[in-house]
Amino acid sequence: MKRNRLVATSVASTITLALALTACSSGGGGNDDTDGTGGEAEAGDITLWLAGPDTPDELRDYLVDTFEAENPGSTLTIEQKEWPDLVTALTTALPDAENTPDVTEIGNTQSSTFSTVGAFRDLTPLYEELGGDDLLPSFVEAGTVGDQNFALPYYFGSRYMFYRPDIWTAAGLEVPQNLAEFSESVKALRTDSQSGFAMGGQDWRNGISWVFANGGELAVEEDGEWVSTLSDPSTVAGLEQWQDVYAGASNVPATAQDVAYWEFLNDGEGGTPPEAATIMAPGWARWSIGELTTNDEGEEVRDGMADASKYDIFGLPGVDGGLAPVFAGGSNIAISAQSQHPELAENLLRIIFSEEYQTMLGENGLGPANSQYVDSLGDDKFAETMIATAADSKLTPPAPGWAAVEGALVYEELFQKIAEGGDVTALAAEYDEKITPMLNNG
Repeated sequence: MKRNRLVATSVASTITLALALTACSSGGGGNDDTDGTGGEAEAGDITLWLAGPDTPDELRDYLVDTFEAENPGSTLTIEQKEWPDLVTALTTALPDAENTPDVTEIGNTQSSTFSTVGAFRDLTPLYEELGGDDLLPSFVEAGTVGDQNFALPYYFGSRYMFYRPDIWTAAGLEVPQNLAEFSESVKALRTDSQSGFAMGGQDWRNGISWVFANGGELAVEEDGEWVSTLSDPSTVAGLEQWQDVYAGASNVPATAQDVAYWEFLNDGEGGTPPEAATIMAPGWARWSIGELTTNDEGEEVRDGMADASKYDIFGLPGVDGGLAPVFAGGSNIAISAQSQHPELAENLLRIIFSEEYQTMLGENGLGPANSQYVDSLGDDKFAETMIATAADSKLTPPAPGWAAVEGALVYEELFQKIAEGGDVTALAAEYDEKITPMLNNG
């Protein structure tokens, strides 16, 4: 992901979100023009939007080749949209039948808003065929409105700790057994040039794990309305713990967001010490960590932490031990309500949710949407930790306006103020008033 976003642009996209996407709701999300059997569809050209580089080229080629083989005369074009630009791009394109992607990846936290306003086609008739109750429940919920499914899981990832055991051992430290031990350890590892635990001040996606660990919530639904709950004592306790560990362990600026932490764990030029002893990142960060090697194509790549004495992992421990609930990474996938080739789009989903493709996701380190195929992740410590932390993970609230909250960078703003030493209780009350109206304006 890019490290910089333009706040003005994000706010502008938030203002236009409801206006532009409401137009989609009149475009029809039904399935009247398909029999839902996956039979022969009229030939046509469809487009799939993928977010960021997470889906490897091998999988992209498989989708194109398989789709075009199974749908003679039709073509599939895959376009990559970068994460910071995705909401704005979808807001512009989804209402426009001439320019909409037929199928699109979307962040799990953004799914509720687009689903609520009718931007996506109703996938309820396909739900059982594509996996049904074997699909990740929290991701399914994010794309559900009432009893209808509009966005289904694409892949999952979970956050856990990557660390340098050589540095921890030299300091006489072992893997922590609870959240307090973690905090004390990473604060002890901090030096002027090295973070004990690298975390940017605006990094709320990692930071909310401290809220979840303390039993807090970001928002709850009361009598049909969503209410921000930052002022809840459990949430405040988590935010104060995060503030303490940021202040004591991280050298990353309070203004930093979307940081490539995995780069901090590698040695610097000439073997100089790394910028961090510990980071928190999704499981797929593994492949950006380790010693440089040369692959079969002659390209320099990281070895994926092959040296276990130098690189290792552990799950963020809970307040009383065990695993803390972390924020789940990953994406959903949906069909545009304005797609001119909905039958072909549904055929593409059938390929994506097939055993072959789900297995390929796992083999490439992306958690399969269908729980039947999680074995494809492997049985090493990376797979075991990813599956265990994902099982205890949580998502952001499925409120209609959540994409607007994200688009306006409200949590980045809040966490920066907390990182700068602001009074957590006062900030929680201030931002509850700001966020609650936004949650209900999908």
